Amino acid sequence: MKKCAVGLIIVLLLALPARAVDFTAPPAPEGAQELMPAETESFGSGVWKIFKAAVARLKPDLSEAAGVCLSLCAVVLLASTMEGMPGNSKQVTRLVCTLTVGVILLEKTNSLINLGSATVSELSEYGKLLLPVMTAALAAQGGITTSTALYGATAALNAILGLLIAGFLIPLIYMFLALAVANSAMGEQLLQKLKNFIKWLITWGLKIVLYIFTGFMGITGVVSGAADAAAVKAAKLTISGVVPVIGSILSDASEAVIVGAGVVKNAVGVYGMLALAAVFITPFLKIGAHYLLLKLTAAACGVFGVKGASDLIEDFSSAMGLLLGMTGTICFLLMISTVCFMKGMG
Repeated sequence: MKKCAVGLIIVLLLALPARAVDFTAPPAPEGAQELMPAETESFGSGVWKIFKAAVARLKPDLSEAAGVCLSLCAVVLLASTMEGMPGNSKQVTRLVCTLTVGVILLEKTNSLINLGSATVSELSEYGKLLLPVMTAALAAQGGITTSTALYGATAALNAILGLLIAGFLIPLIYMFLALAVANSAMGEQLLQKLKNFIKWLITWGLKIVLYIFTGFMGITGVVSGAADAAAVKAAKLTISGVVPVIGSILSDASEAVIVGAGVVKNAVGVYGMLALAAVFITPFLKIGAHYLLLKLTAAACGVFGVKGASDLIEDFSSAMGLLLGMTGTICFLLMISTVCFMKGMG
C-alpha cells in the first residue's frame, strides 16, 4: 500500500515542473523539537548545537549513574570483606551479593531498555514520514529508478529492523540479563554458554541487517563518492569506537554521510537528518553514560576479588552496549538513506 502511494505521488509529480513543487521535511517529533537549532542549513553546525544541548541535559543522569556505581562498589567491597571472615559461607555470600547487585541494577536497566525501545520506534516512525518526501523530491528531478530502489530497500529494512528489535531483540536482552544473574548466583557452565549464545544472537541479528543494507547500497553505487580522506578516516574511527556491537560496520558507510553532509546542500534532507539526530542523541548519551560507568565499575570491583559480582556488572554493561547498537543501527540506516537521496538530487 505504501509503495503504491509513493508511486502515485511520483506519477503526479512528473506532470509538474520541478520548480512548481515545494518539498518540506516533516517536523521533528515533539520531544526532539526543543533540541533543534534555529538554523538548519548546515548539518555540521546543527549537529554540534544539538549535541551541546543534549549534553547540558545529561547532568542529572550522570549523578544518578554515579550513585548507582558507588552503591555497587560498596556492596562488592562488603561481600569481599565477609568472604574473608571465618565461619562465613562463600556460597551464601555470593548469592546475597548477586541478588543485591541485581536489585540495584534491574530497575534502572529496565527504564533504559524502555527508553531505547521507544527511541527505535520514534526513529522508525519519523523515517516513514521522511522517506516518502525524499523519494518524491528525487523523482521530481528525474531520478525515478533510483528513488524507487532506495525507498523500497530502506522502507523494507526499516520495517524489518523495527519489528526485529521490538519483537525479538529487546526480549532477548531481558533473557540475557536473567541468565547473567542466574549464572552469577550459581556459577553453572551451561548458563554461561546460554548467556553467551544470546549475546551472539543479538549481535549477529543487527549485523546481518546492516550487511544486507550496506551491501545493497554498495551494489547500486549510491554510497560511492569523493570526500576528504582525513575526514573519512576520522569518522570511521569515531563511529567504530563509539557505537558498540555494530560500529565497525557503520564505519564502512560513514563516507556516505560525509559526502552528503559536506558536499550536497538540500534543505529537506539536512532538516530530516538533524531531526533524526535530535531524536537519537539524548537516549544515546544516557544509555552510553551508563554503559561506560558500568564498565569502569566492573573493572574497579574486580580488584575486590568477588569475580561473580564484577562479571555480573560487566554483563549489565554489555546489555547497555547491545541497546546502543540497536538505536545506532536504525538511526544510521535512516541517515545513510537520506544522504543517498540527497546525492541523487545533487
